[in-house]
Amino acid sequence: MRVEYREEPCRSALNRVSGMDFNWSLNPYMGCAHRCTFCYVRAFERRADRPSDDRYGWSLRVKINVADVLRAELMRTSWRREEVVVGAATDPYQPAEGRYRLTRACIVALSESRTPFGIITRGPLVVRDIDVLQAAARRASVTVNFSIPTLDEQLWRTTEPGTAPPRARLRALEMLVRAGVRAGVGMAPILPGLSDRPESLAAVVRAAREAGATFLWASPLNLRPGTREHFLEALARDWPDELDRYERLFKGRAYQRAADTATTMETIQSLKRRHGIADRRALRLAPDPEPVQLSLAV
Repeated sequence: MRVEYREEPCRSALNRVSGMDFNWSLNPYMGCAHRCTFCYVRAFERRADRPSDDRYGWSLRVKINVADVLRAELMRTSWRREEVVVGAATDPYQPAEGRYRLTRACIVALSESRTPFGIITRGPLVVRDIDVLQAAARRASVTVNFSIPTLDEQLWRTTEPGTAPPRARLRALEMLVRAGVRAGVGMAPILPGLSDRPESLAAVVRAAREAGATFLWASPLNLRPGTREHFLEALARDWPDELDRYERLFKGRAYQRAADTATTMETIQSLKRRHGIADRRALRLAPDPEPVQLSLAV
């Protein structure tokens, strides 16, 4: 796939977030070449009058000055060092990061200001930044979340066409944990009838445990307008027998009813207990002497 990269400066780096368990997000890129069929960001793209269909992911905005803008924002006296989530709206370790290294530069800026942060990614490229993640973890809380909803190869290739294989993400997770960086798995989203079978859930939890994941969480599918149309169109093409189920489960709503997801969520909690994966490991890093100097060079 050929992606158009638009190098454009940004006026702000940090985004105020509402309705989540964190208050600030940071996205070095706008748009995502992973093109996951279920991506909830498609809903926001539609609301902003941008393409949410098959055109999403073909054009990517690169915020070339994002690290400098971020550093200036973190230096404000009003900044309270609240947690920042990197990648809430677009993967910070999609292929563009291999060239532009904006996420790496932002990690350095966050570390310099002792700001805690979490990363959400499907990209094994994160292992390239183990050095700056280790340095940041000595100064503030650092967490890396690997999105791994399934290990099924057909399901992965069909619903996440631009991503690295789930096993590659698990290997990256193992490398981070061995380096002393807190990392775990987000099983998101869980797809009814496709990735919610007990054996499928067990496979992910077991693999996460074997890779050393220090935590695991799960989230149901979110089908807001924009995401809904694209996902159901893909479903009708790839798994037509499942279409009636989804139209019934999501009729008039973005999420399934709690009663419909209860069994799946209970199964995941049971698997976490069985495999001892829930925050089972406390990581310790050697203290970092003052002052610290972090290099942007790889």
